[in-house]
Amino acid sequence: MAAQRGFDRLVNLSDAVVAIAATLLVLPLVDSASEVSESGVGELLADHWEELLAFGLSFVVICRFWLVHHTMFTRVTGFTPALVWVNFLWLLSIAFLPFPTELVSFAGEDSTPTSTLYVGTMLLTSVASTAMQLVIVRHPEIQAEEVRGSLSARGAIVSTATMAVVLLVVVLVPHVGLFALLLLIPSGVIEGRVGRRARTAPASH
Repeated sequence: MAAQRGFDRLVNLSDAVVAIAATLLVLPLVDSASEVSESGVGELLADHWEELLAFGLSFVVICRFWLVHHTMFTRVTGFTPALVWVNFLWLLSIAFLPFPTELVSFAGEDSTPTSTLYVGTMLLTSVASTAMQLVIVRHPEIQAEEVRGSLSARGAIVSTATMAVVLLVVVLVPHVGLFALLLLIPSGVIEGRVGRRARTAPASH
């Protein structure tokens, strides 16, 4: 019972941090709402389209990371000290993401450093997520009985490798900027196929 309570607290803490980070993303836009009295809503949205775009992008990114995290923790029934600490690293990157999101909104022409920090933060989140999956794979005793022995981190490794490539593109080809994140779309398809193959491989034996 104590172990289950500890596991539930870990999951609840993670969900709470994600919720707070997602909420913090919109606060700069809330502060801008006072300008609507000076200009119409249309003009206000036009003046702050970069902040709106950064908010939408980061919100989707956080949702994506949370979905992966949620799926991961539905497949385990316990935890190890290593899993807890890597999860804290994951939470650190999630909680930090609103900061580079705000910087990206006002980067202007000198956007490479802010884009690097922005994507670098996402890469840290992805690395931490992959590390958690590796810990889970190496500790079958904490895996749920119905998936024990069938889990793999190969899909997560593909995703993290793609994020590293995105970061390299942002640094080495500055004019591409955050459009490099479009590389994550085919990566998601590949990750899904790799994950399905990994789950069906044990069953085929």
